[in-house]
Amino acid sequence: MVEKIFEITSEAGLHARPATALVHSVNVFASNVNIEYKGRSVNLKSIMGVMSLGVPHGAEIKISADGSDEQEAIQAVISAIEKEALGVVK
Repeated sequence: MVEKIFEITSEAGLHARPATALVHSVNVFASNVNIEYKGRSVNLKSIMGVMSLGVPHGAEIKISADGSDEQEAIQAVISAIEKEALGVVK
């Protein structure tokens, strides 16, 4: 299992457009990928799950990947977060 902690720096938080980009970035991988915020963990491959977290500006989130391509999945998340100017790796 691979985990990374991110701080959401986007003023709008994790809103629909970047959330969709995150979901698309991991849907191609076989690994299970989860996002955790305030003790709740949801499947990062589910836009409804991600949006249900209501992640605001300044929030700290944990993204974990577990499976045969977990390293590639986490790298795809990092790339998507950077591309969307959504946050930074802590």
